[in-house]
Amino acid sequence: MSALGIAVGTGNIWRFPRIAATNGGDDGAGAFLVAWVIFLFLWSIPLIIAEYIMGRKSRKGTIGAFVSLVGGKFAWMGGFVGLVTTAITFYYSVVVGWCIYYFIQMLFQPLPQTTEASWLLWNNYQASALPLLFHGMAMAVGAMAIWRGVSSIEKVNKVLIPTLLAIVVLSVIRALTLPGAWNGVAYLFTPQWSQLSNPKLWLEALTQNAWDTGAGWGLFLTYAIYIRRRYGIVKNAFITAIGNNVVSLLAALMVFGTVFSILGMEGKTNGE
Repeated sequence: MSALGIAVGTGNIWRFPRIAATNGGDDGAGAFLVAWVIFLFLWSIPLIIAEYIMGRKSRKGTIGAFVSLVGGKFAWMGGFVGLVTTAITFYYSVVVGWCIYYFIQMLFQPLPQTTEASWLLWNNYQASALPLLFHGMAMAVGAMAIWRGVSSIEKVNKVLIPTLLAIVVLSVIRALTLPGAWNGVAYLFTPQWSQLSNPKLWLEALTQNAWDTGAGWGLFLTYAIYIRRRYGIVKNAFITAIGNNVVSLLAALMVFGTVFSILGMEGKTNGE
């Protein structure tokens, strides 16, 4: 459950639908999905398996694992992995801080009903000192999780991950009941095969898999330090990676269905 908690996050719900839409052709985004699934098996799953093996065999962090398994001259590789992951944390903590603020705001205020109201909320947040406060809050939550250890993360994830999945599934069901939503579903899964000749699409599919699963960040390596010998590495790598990408598809169904419904209703209102 903790491994799935690593993988599932903003990269699935916030980033994947946007990247799929950006790389979709006039007829659909299905070609991007093909490249994305290919890199799931060529990139994400092999890297997760490798991280599990390195962590379980060495019982050390990223630097120690590289030193233990391939020699001291490769210690810089483990250090580079740690550096990149730390840099990504800076980026993610900003997003998490905004999410915390938005959640608290919605507890006491109604959701913005117009684009202008949404922009006003965002601009007011940016213009204040609140981003620093909530950025620090997000970092503090992460630091507390590290201080309490992996066992505490596992306990929390047993509640948070099923809750997140339930919210996503309910949101998908609601989105698909909107008028015109299935036009968005059709667009998402309709391939425009000529798009596969575009190198940018393949690069975006590879990048999205890295963001989706967290493969290559050293996260699974760190978790593998604590797993038992009887833990099925290959099986769980497949479960984690495929389960993660299923969440991405659910998020895309939710977003594409909602967007196509809203755009369709606006078009009808404007007589288009």
